[in-house]
Amino acid sequence: MTSRDTRTDRQLSGLDRAILHFDSLLQTLVPGTARADRPTPGDEADSVELDDNTRRHVAGLMRINHTGEVCAQGLYQGQALTARLDDVRDAMAGAAAEEVDHLAWCEQRLRELDSRPSLLNPLFYGASFAIGAAAGAVGDKWSLGFVAATEEQVCRHLESHLLQLPADDQRNRAVLEEMLVDEARHGTAAIAAGGAPLPGWLKRTMTAASKVMTATTYRI
Repeated sequence: MTSRDTRTDRQLSGLDRAILHFDSLLQTLVPGTARADRPTPGDEADSVELDDNTRRHVAGLMRINHTGEVCAQGLYQGQALTARLDDVRDAMAGAAAEEVDHLAWCEQRLRELDSRPSLLNPLFYGASFAIGAAAGAVGDKWSLGFVAATEEQVCRHLESHLLQLPADDQRNRAVLEEMLVDEARHGTAAIAAGGAPLPGWLKRTMTAASKVMTATTYRI
């Protein structure tokens, strides 16, 4: 069984779960190891010639989105570790599996732009994993509410980045559009599964943390 398989025929032991989490960690942080189950959106579109400044800006946007997916992996894996209900744990694992597609897509586009993922990814993964584990430990409804709030922020980032892409850059645009669809669905599913609305102060804290992530990973 790989970390992409969320179905189980037996109860996983603690060691089984530890191995799966470690496998997910490697796929998330080691460049070139994430493998998408779905074809990369926009691969059929022609590449466009970008001037150096535009190319660096687009690469910065894609690096932010890649790090956002690293954070999502940490968040979902941490929540799956401490979730109390099996269906919630399975939902977290399923969402994390779909986010691996996003990781691979963003990494592919970064290579095409002669760029690389953020050097800060291990730090952001660790912080997100700890936050996810704490949210899961507090209770499943709050854990799901945290997912919904996080996905809402991610959707706002993606919408902003889509507006900043060159109009003829269909390869990167297709990736972000498909990610936007997936992230919105994850947020809606979290609410439907019983997620509780987060208090305003916590949402503001999440927004501040998100600004730190985007400001640093755009260049580093």
